[in-house]
Amino acid sequence: MSPAAQIAPYDYDRGRVQDRMQGPSAAHLLGTDHVGRDFLSRLIIGARLSITVGLAATVLNLIVALLIGGTTGFIGGRVDIYAQRFVDAWMSFPGLLLLLTIMSIAGRGVVQIIVVLGVAGGIPASRVVRGAVIGVKENAYFQAAQATGARTLRTLVRHVLPNIAAPLIVVFSINVGSVIIAEASLSFLGFGLPANIPSWGGMLSREGRQYMEIAPRLALWPGLCLTVTVYALNLFGDAVRDLLDPRLRGAAGRYGGGRRRSVRPHRS
Repeated sequence: MSPAAQIAPYDYDRGRVQDRMQGPSAAHLLGTDHVGRDFLSRLIIGARLSITVGLAATVLNLIVALLIGGTTGFIGGRVDIYAQRFVDAWMSFPGLLLLLTIMSIAGRGVVQIIVVLGVAGGIPASRVVRGAVIGVKENAYFQAAQATGARTLRTLVRHVLPNIAAPLIVVFSINVGSVIIAEASLSFLGFGLPANIPSWGGMLSREGRQYMEIAPRLALWPGLCLTVTVYALNLFGDAVRDLLDPRLRGAAGRYGGGRRRSVRPHRS
């Protein structure tokens, strides 16, 4: 049994008709929905799904970004030009419209939405990886490795990947929140997770939108959970970016509380 299922007080998919649309009480802390299911249990299971989809799709983002951006930035030449024109063409389409089109073809499901969001988000992220790889190629240690005849794989593992780790961590930490919002948007529009799987976006679309006037809490709590989660992840990504920024290194960014030592004037 998963930790979310252990924390949830009730089964997220079972309810009693006589308990439908009840307000918050000792038995149901956040009340029940339109079919008598415990709303807190569904929010907890929805949190597990949102975080799982966000982390898995973001890992796939990095893999796709490394395959496209890392390869084209390292090889250069025509391969880089053709790949970047493909990235330009991909980014020219509206993101949500492109996701809706792909999801209508792939179908609804957890695996489908992870793959679609992972690949679709990894293509624009390849620009960041490509720029970082091109920056590494201009350093003296990379040129020295090339001059000594080091193998390509050795150069990538020892010189390229360690020096682009900071941008990769920043991309990962920032993209998690974007992926969660994208999953919620697709579920809200009916192209995300199936109806029997609770997700915050699906809860906003179904019971939240249908019974908003009768019970505003059905729309308030999923929206509040989305807001707090994405806001916290964006703050975390911003902090990681500042901590790993070489221009702020030494003062630990604006979160390290580093103090500059005052320089006293020399008295003769």
